[in-house]
Amino acid sequence: MSDTPPPVPLLDDDELDRLDDFLASARVPEDALDLIGTHGFLVALAVSPREALPAAWVAELFQGEPAFADDGEREAILGLLERLRHNAIATLEQGGLPELPFELTLDGLPAEETPIGDWCAGFMEGVFLDEPAWFEEDEEAAATLLLPFMALSGLFDEEPDMAEFVADAARLEALVRQLPELVLDLYLHYRVPPESPKPTPRRKKPAGHGKGKR
Repeated sequence: MSDTPPPVPLLDDDELDRLDDFLASARVPEDALDLIGTHGFLVALAVSPREALPAAWVAELFQGEPAFADDGEREAILGLLERLRHNAIATLEQGGLPELPFELTLDGLPAEETPIGDWCAGFMEGVFLDEPAWFEEDEEAAATLLLPFMALSGLFDEEPDMAEFVADAARLEALVRQLPELVLDLYLHYRVPPESPKPTPRRKKPAGHGKGKR
């Protein structure tokens, strides 16, 4: 039997349905992220090495200000978004895997034509919100860890190096299956400091050779 714990839902189905209905409504700007992209965006914010101000990420997610029906709806929708982000942090902090809102397979389709591509594009939008924070400490390690998300997002297909990478369908399928684990790897890299080496015990002097002994 596998020791890998089952992925943890970040919101229940009714809450996801409410978010989906709102994000798909005419009250939200056309350029706003849909539910799948929003999920990826908020998971990226949960991983991000630097906390984003709510005003900044809400404006980016919605590409403006939605026409909330009233203050109650505003509070409810923003509360669901914040709870999804917080639940992602809590799950990853405990070493759990976030449940992603799609099947972990491309079924032979290009990633950008699937919810996987939409989710990874949303995740990368979360990275772009504060790109220096992700790359300033160790650019090479960050690029390696983010490569699967970049490849599956479809946002970088015009880059020559990426075109060769995404041409390997079997490799992309393997990355899709690993997405929850790859999110946890990123969280551990950015949010969990490495253990400090334990101090070396001082060696005791042999009895009879201490100061003042004759």
